[in-house]
Amino acid sequence: MTDLQSFTAEQEWAMDGIPVLSAAVSIPQPVPVSDRISRRIFRYYQQQCRAYLKYCERDLLPRAKEACQAALAVSAPLPLFRAELSWQITFQDSHFLSLYTQSEESGEGHIWRLRRGDTWDLAGGYPVPLSDFFPPRSPWKQRILGQAEKEIRKLESAGTAQYHVHRRQELRQHFNPRNYYLTPEGLTVFFPMCTIAPAFEGIPVFSFSPDTLNINLSQAAAD
Repeated sequence: MTDLQSFTAEQEWAMDGIPVLSAAVSIPQPVPVSDRISRRIFRYYQQQCRAYLKYCERDLLPRAKEACQAALAVSAPLPLFRAELSWQITFQDSHFLSLYTQSEESGEGHIWRLRRGDTWDLAGGYPVPLSDFFPPRSPWKQRILGQAEKEIRKLESAGTAQYHVHRRQELRQHFNPRNYYLTPEGLTVFFPMCTIAPAFEGIPVFSFSPDTLNINLSQAAAD
């Protein structure tokens, strides 16, 4: 796999000729799709594209139609629901490809974002579990959550962010080891909107250097 380009797809749904929902998808596509690893990555994101469009039709379209009918009943402006799926590379070298895909939905007076992280082992062509970056039997989850809690205290003391009162329990409850990606500076973990902070804070993100978490990315690649 030598490069990634965007594969795009768009779809629109209407009710009685009135557009009520549009979806735009942009996902990574290896170029060229010429070997086992690139084909595996290609199939993975093509499946994500199909699944997202099905989700839009199954979950968002009924809500969009209902909102349109409600607006027509009172002669209010017609809402147009919109869904977008995009992607962003965060790290790439000869060992790893790390990126996230993010969906954004609007149409009910607010914007909802959902992020998904993927880190690929370019030697084998498989996703890398977060635990692989830590020494065997190390308390890596506790280490990550402890550092995240420390960062929250720092942000709140500086008045630059606001988190829920019970964020310590919520950090543990909503931590998902799949929600991570690599960056040139180290490791980033994130949490879904509204799980540990109010909606206006967006997607809570915590970035750590290798030294902070006592990890060696080069050694993980060698393993």
